[in-house]
Amino acid sequence: MKRLFAFLALTSFLTFNSCASKSAIVSKTSSVNNNSEILPGADQLAIYLPMLKGKKVGIMGNQTSVVGRSKEHLVDLLFREKVDLKFAFAPEHGFRGDVERGEKFGNDVDSKTGLPLYTLYGGNQKQDSIINTIDVMIFDLQDVGARFYTYITSLHRVMELCAKHNKKLIVLDRPNPNGDQVDGPVRHDDKFKSDVSWHKIAMIHGLTIGELAKMVNGEKWLENGKRCDVTVVPVKGYDHKMMYELPVIPSPSLPNALSVRLYLSLCLFEGTDISVGRGTDWPFQIIGYTNPVYGSFTFTPGDRHGMTKHVEGKGAVNYGLDLRNIIPSQHKFTLKYLLDFYNKTPDKSTFFARPAFFDKLAGTDQLRLQILAGKSEDEIRASWAKDLDAYKLMRKKYLIYPDFE
Repeated sequence: MKRLFAFLALTSFLTFNSCASKSAIVSKTSSVNNNSEILPGADQLAIYLPMLKGKKVGIMGNQTSVVGRSKEHLVDLLFREKVDLKFAFAPEHGFRGDVERGEKFGNDVDSKTGLPLYTLYGGNQKQDSIINTIDVMIFDLQDVGARFYTYITSLHRVMELCAKHNKKLIVLDRPNPNGDQVDGPVRHDDKFKSDVSWHKIAMIHGLTIGELAKMVNGEKWLENGKRCDVTVVPVKGYDHKMMYELPVIPSPSLPNALSVRLYLSLCLFEGTDISVGRGTDWPFQIIGYTNPVYGSFTFTPGDRHGMTKHVEGKGAVNYGLDLRNIIPSQHKFTLKYLLDFYNKTPDKSTFFARPAFFDKLAGTDQLRLQILAGKSEDEIRASWAKDLDAYKLMRKKYLIYPDFE
């Protein structure tokens, strides 16, 4: 793995200049919110710096761990404030966010500071000895509000480590760009537990990282019912009705506000061979397959930054739908794209190319079986309504911010 901390050579976060057109999320709906009124936890240094002084500190972060309008990386800020930073953990996609989905990566050392960098994606055999080198752990990642987005699995692993070794955890909270909705099946059976379905929550969970940390503790989901000593630094000026423009892309395949919004509906295609636009300039904004039956819009996936190894339909003409004109704020989770492509598939027995993985994404096998049985979206939604209502009641106990309903 390349040196993950090369970006620390500059005071501002310039690593993503190599993909400048994708370095910031620009919403088509900027009138819906004003990011200047929102202050993420990381921006509130006066609150958490006193908790770090005189302590040995670790951090779980990545390219989204930025502070202020200058997008200074949190690690730069901590070093400048003379915080005794000992190591950094990285989630899926690596510390710089340029590792492809599902790809494993190794440990590294920052050539400038000598700061050790460790992967925690999929676990780490040395994680116990690593965590015991510090007194306080910081968690600062930008989630996007879906159970299958693995940054919340990383949160759980950090909480487990901190609880096991009696370490303080400070969660620097950030808004959920899809926090205005709760939807989809709730996972119950541990048979479907995986990195993409770790918690017994709705598929579209409607929580911030800080709220989920409270839920993990409150529902006693850590091993042996332990509790993690967590302090959440809340976001100022945020509520769940707001649209939020992410200052930095959360992962290679989510380059703008529309991709973040459509991700909720399109990620289930990863259990099929249908392309969601990886290997193009519009991932999670176009969908298609190498058969004209799926639509008149065409595209040919190739290689793009962070999208080379796992690119469906690579090098071939794909036929499907162009969703780039959708207004993000007007779109919420739906099964209509998945059902449309299933219904158009000539040989439906081949549609779920990776059924076990699809079930993990969904958190159940019932969704796949319902689609195979020809159920409509309304019928499918009715089947999870009771579970969803129960989850919403549980969720209310842990909300930090005013809700959308």
